Amino acid sequence: MTPEFHSAAERELAAAVEIGEARAIGLGLELLHEARRVVSLLCERPHLGEPLDRLHRRFPLKRFPFAVLYRVNGDRLRVIAVAHRRQRPEYWRGRE
Repeated sequence: MTPEFHSAAERELAAAVEIGEARAIGLGLELLHEARRVVSLLCERPHLGEPLDRLHRRFPLKRFPFAVLYRVNGDRLRVIAVAHRRQRPEYWRGRE
């Protein structure tokens, strides 16, 4: 399975990495590595995430308050959002 990021999800991840680095050197890089690990895992086992509806799933990052929200489109894992787990629930609805 091939990962594919919605452009807004790419921006969200980049912003989270930047904030992490501003808080502590190396923290943003750890977040980026964790996000990559999760996406890789989901490409191998896409049904691991918690179902949100008939199309979307969510999988939390370890040690960080973010989750990868995604859907499977054929042989692609489409990352819809990299969302903070306690802020603005379901803001990502409407993204394709």
